[in-house]
Amino acid sequence: MEPTERRRPAADVLVIGAGVIGLAIAWRCRQRGLSVTVVDPAPGSGASRTAAGMLAPVTELHYGEQSLLALNLASAARYPSFAAELQEVTGRSIGYRRSGTVVAAWDAADLAALRDLAGFAATLGQPVQTLTGRELRALVPGIAPGLPGGLLAPEDHQVDNRRLHGALLAAVAGSGAALIDAPVARIDLAGDRVNGVTLADGTALAAGTVVLAAGAHSGRIAGLPEGARPRVHPVKGQTVRLRMAVETMPPLILRGTVKGAPVYLVPRDPDGPASGDGAAPARPGVGPARGGRSGTAELVIGASSEEAGFDCTPRAGAVYELLRDAQSLLPAVSEAELVEVSTGLRPGSPDNAPLIGRTGIDGLVVATGHYRNGVLLTPITGDGVAALLADGDLPPALDAFQPERRAPQEVR
Repeated sequence: MEPTERRRPAADVLVIGAGVIGLAIAWRCRQRGLSVTVVDPAPGSGASRTAAGMLAPVTELHYGEQSLLALNLASAARYPSFAAELQEVTGRSIGYRRSGTVVAAWDAADLAALRDLAGFAATLGQPVQTLTGRELRALVPGIAPGLPGGLLAPEDHQVDNRRLHGALLAAVAGSGAALIDAPVARIDLAGDRVNGVTLADGTALAAGTVVLAAGAHSGRIAGLPEGARPRVHPVKGQTVRLRMAVETMPPLILRGTVKGAPVYLVPRDPDGPASGDGAAPARPGVGPARGGRSGTAELVIGASSEEAGFDCTPRAGAVYELLRDAQSLLPAVSEAELVEVSTGLRPGSPDNAPLIGRTGIDGLVVATGHYRNGVLLTPITGDGVAALLADGDLPPALDAFQPERRAPQEVR
């Protein structure tokens, strides 16, 4: 293709990456009237598939991450309407459940740390309730005996990440965007401006703006100067999926740190609400209502965290540790059917916060580095990048997360 032809945009926006972040951006851009092409060799095969789907702004809170908490809360607040809109457009439920999250303390020292976290969350205006051992057992009847207590975060919810991806893929396809299942060989520049990409087979695709949303792989795609590559690194994670009797499932997300190792158990409810509010968490002292349900459902257990480069080979030791720690919290795990082991790469950033916005290279926007919060931040990232491309400005909620910022410290 001649250079003069190459500079003519074939699409207003070309999105590299068809995980939940890239698809949300593509969908919102199409709703803004922009023409869109999405390129990915295997849509939904990465972190979007391996994730557990927790929407956990409070129980993922770490000291020093107050600005990230504000972004997470803003995105969580969009989920009810986001889920309803996706279902209306595609006819697909994304399994949104407002079931709350319980964090169990392993010992007295752990309980003290959770009380500190609850106090910190309270200073930020977040409703977190500390639990006695008795209240903990009332909320999760099958929990291991002898645990001293914990906390309840009623506003930490969940979504089925695989259903979410499927619905977004259907929404993008139905919107008229072009979906190309192929690897990107390089990002193309004309002078000091990005003007498209070249695929592995040599096909050149022109675009007015390229959005780099390839997760942990965002810094690996050729064509950009070294200093312009997104500052992301892969953090390997494994999740385990089990099938077990509904009556032995935790009624809400169960988290804990077993002898220093964090673990979470996320119950899926295929017979639960299709969308909307879902079931509210039971209150301490009352116990969860099962409504006579029977049958089986899926339990997602996660997640390991390893600095292993781009190696996605499942590691037996990580699976063993997850199952061991999950069983320590919920003994019924030992009787469950092992369904799947999934491995993916979280896109980490220098300060564990996302990189969203324009870069120093004209025509290049990035949306990556979401690390632990990719599913949670999907609505606000899609809305924000679409607003940037359609209106010219990034919404104020995302100002602190622009890719050219200087991270206060390297956190790995």
